[in-house]
Amino acid sequence: MSIKKLRPITPGQRHRIAPTFDEITASKPEKSLVKPISKSGGRNSEGHMTMRYIGGGHKKQYRLIDFSRDKESVPAVVKTIEYDPNRTARIALLYYADGEKRYILAPKGLVVGQTVVSGKGVPPEIGNALTLSEIPLGSQIHNIELKPGQGGALVRSAGVSAQLLARDGKYATVKLPSGEMRMILSNCMATVGVLSNDDHINLSVGKAGRNRWLGIRPRNRGVVMNPVDHPMGGGEGRASGGHPRSRNGLYAKGKKTRNRNKYSAGLIISRRSK
Repeated sequence: MSIKKLRPITPGQRHRIAPTFDEITASKPEKSLVKPISKSGGRNSEGHMTMRYIGGGHKKQYRLIDFSRDKESVPAVVKTIEYDPNRTARIALLYYADGEKRYILAPKGLVVGQTVVSGKGVPPEIGNALTLSEIPLGSQIHNIELKPGQGGALVRSAGVSAQLLARDGKYATVKLPSGEMRMILSNCMATVGVLSNDDHINLSVGKAGRNRWLGIRPRNRGVVMNPVDHPMGGGEGRASGGHPRSRNGLYAKGKKTRNRNKYSAGLIISRRSK
């Protein structure tokens, strides 16, 4: 993917850095693989706001993504590379040899006409999915399962990848994009390659209205609120507000919130860097 800097014909374009969509090959999704997605506006079933700064936005349809890659030893041809409004990475439409169609997360370098396959004994090439026990050490991987058969749960954002470092017994050691090193069962599936759209981190929306199109409402700082609204509110003039904390009083910077007795704590070799 590449990006473009727009000529500032309007004020909103002056600071905007936009994607070029060079890799996109289809403008409409596969009808059999989309379903409606409703907006909550941050409200729960009783109509109470439980998540702030959400509302509005353009209508979207949800693309059904195959995170499990459980069609073993059935080759599939990449038909299109498409934009997905629900995620940062691009998606690829696969036509399997038995006639089934599925979407997968598109890794960088995957092109239309390429053949991908998943299962035991497949070559560790870009787009192929296989267990961690069969992937060569040092490989870049994504869409990693935490439990066998659960479907990929880790490393699914644009431009990211994890690295397979070692294997010991029934566990494999993986270095995640955050820097965390953890052990994952070797019979969990992962896909080879780095995810597409790696320039997503360099994009700039350019104006506040574009965030409203995305369903993101303006976010107020706690310091500018009144004491009744936020622990950091109030004071005369531009008061700093004391220790940074959340709306319900929990410290917002530096306080550890992870449960030390969590079941996966023993699988983490080193935590992510601060």
